[in-house]
Amino acid sequence: MNRKNNKSEDIREDKKENRKSSRHKGGRMRNLSEALYMELREHKSSFIVYFTLRILVIVMLILQLLNRNYENVFLCALTLLLLIMPSLVQVTFKVELPTTLEIFILVFIFAAEILGEISEFYLVFPFWDTVLHTINGFLAAAIGFSMVDLLNRSEKIMFSLSPLFMAIVAFCFSMTIGVIWEFFEFGMDMLLGYDMQKDTVIHTIRSVTLDPAGRNVPYMISNITEAAVNGRDLGVGGYLDIGLIDTMQDLIVNFIGAFVFSVIGFLYVKNRGRGKIAGSFIPRRKAKDRDFLKIVKEMNDSAAQPEYQFPDEKEDESAKDR
Repeated sequence: MNRKNNKSEDIREDKKENRKSSRHKGGRMRNLSEALYMELREHKSSFIVYFTLRILVIVMLILQLLNRNYENVFLCALTLLLLIMPSLVQVTFKVELPTTLEIFILVFIFAAEILGEISEFYLVFPFWDTVLHTINGFLAAAIGFSMVDLLNRSEKIMFSLSPLFMAIVAFCFSMTIGVIWEFFEFGMDMLLGYDMQKDTVIHTIRSVTLDPAGRNVPYMISNITEAAVNGRDLGVGGYLDIGLIDTMQDLIVNFIGAFVFSVIGFLYVKNRGRGKIAGSFIPRRKAKDRDFLKIVKEMNDSAAQPEYQFPDEKEDESAKDR
């Protein structure tokens, strides 16, 4: 009899713990959603951009669903998730993204995923990919620079770099992001048969493979106006370079964007905050009165009702009274 009572008590305890755990998780998600809403509404200009882009993405998602283009539906869903990431980072890591930087990130995501991929701007405008990679180098350098700057100014972490080394770290961080992205493009092309590394039509090739003597001497073929594969003319008016030129152009413009911001960041730290351009792109720690996750948690805790008493707990108490 005692065993049965003990077993039923254990089951009741497990139920209590599961209910409390689910209630706690629900509270955390509610706090996070409310904090995200407050974060989004903090800056009017970035909120308008976010709201407008979100509506455009949802409209595009509906159109792609009607066309049964499920790959683009996935891209739209991914874009909606990416658009919320700047606010999520601010709330979670307690950093303040300047409004200019936040708008740049939102527009960059929309331009890359919706305009570039779904609306095929990469094909319609040959310079589209180059512009985005340049901006990516600039933004990645800004993020890398801000990470080091936050560590430099932290009281908890003993970390100190000179303005020059901060600029070098930011530059290297940006170039690393650019290289990893090119690895990703290459992997998608080789493993899944995509064409992310776009081809370039060229009219001159140099290759030691074509040297008649078989020596390590580049053999040049110039003025190429047509090329055939398996007896079939490609019809592109030249020879196809399959990705190398595209990759190198992407890395070069990434280099330019990273270098430009690294110089701006160096001058910003050297003169500590006088540069308006860098200040518009370098995140900083949130002020205590802007820690929305903490604010929401305190508001909900103070407004919370007395703890809910589970039915089985009431039965136990009534039994004790008897």
